[in-house]
Amino acid sequence: MLTFPQFDPVALAIGPISIHWYGIMYIVGFGAAWWLGNLRARRDRWNDWSATQVSDLLFYCALGAVLGGRLGSVLFYNFDRFLADPLWLLRVWEGGMSFHGGLLGVLFASWLYGRRIGKDFFIVTDFVAPAVPLGLAAGRLGNFIGGELWGRPTELPWGMVFPHVDSLSRHPSQLYQMALEGLALFALLWWFSSRKRPKCAVSALFLLGYGSLRFLAEFTRQPDAHIGFVAFDWLTMGQLLCLPMLGLGLFLLWLAYSRRAAKPVPD
Repeated sequence: MLTFPQFDPVALAIGPISIHWYGIMYIVGFGAAWWLGNLRARRDRWNDWSATQVSDLLFYCALGAVLGGRLGSVLFYNFDRFLADPLWLLRVWEGGMSFHGGLLGVLFASWLYGRRIGKDFFIVTDFVAPAVPLGLAAGRLGNFIGGELWGRPTELPWGMVFPHVDSLSRHPSQLYQMALEGLALFALLWWFSSRKRPKCAVSALFLLGYGSLRFLAEFTRQPDAHIGFVAFDWLTMGQLLCLPMLGLGLFLLWLAYSRRAAKPVPD
C-alpha cells in the first residue's frame, strides 16, 4: 500500500501571485499540441497547414477548451452551485473544468477556424485529434498532484492512501486516466493518423478511444460526492457523457469507410 505524497498544489508563489501545478499542466498541454501540430505540418507538407495556421488554430482551440470546460462543469456537474452563486462561474481559481464541455468548445472552435480559412470541418478535427491526448495526460497528472479526483477503495498492492480524504487504500485513478486517455490514446491516434484512411476516421477513432477508455477508467474513480451514481447504482456522470461519444464515433467511423468515392489520404 502506498501513501499519496501530499504535493504542494502551488508550484510557485511570488507575493500575492500563486502559480498552481494544474495551471502549469495546461501550459504543458497546449505547448505539446503546438509542437505536435507543427511537426505534422512539416511532415505532411502536402496537407497545406502553415505554422501560422497551426498557431492560430491552437489559439482558437485553447479558448474553446477553457470556456467550454468551464461551462461544461457548470451544466454537467455544478448547476445547482451556479444557481446559488452565479459569480462562481468566474472564480476559475476555485477549480471546476469538464472534459466533455471542453470537447464541445474545441469542436466549435475547429468549425469556426475551419470556416475562416476554408478548410472542411473534419479536415480540421482530424488534424487536431492526435494533438489532444498529451494535453489530457498532463491534465490528469495535474489532478494527481493536486490530490483531486481520487479513486475508489481497493485492496490491490498499488492502492494509495490519500490522507486528506480518509485512511482507505484507493485506486490512483488519475494515473490510470493519464496512462489510458493520455499516453495510450496518443500512441494510437498518432500511428493511425500517419496511415492511409478516409476523412473523419481520425476524429471518429478519437471519440471511440476516449469514450471507451474513460468509461472503463470511471469504474475505478470515486463518483463526485454531490452527484454520486446517476443510474443503476453504477453509472457515473462521466460514463453517461461518454455514451454519446461512443455512438457518434461508431457512426462516423462507419460513414468514413462506407464512402467508396472518398479517396484515402494519409492525413
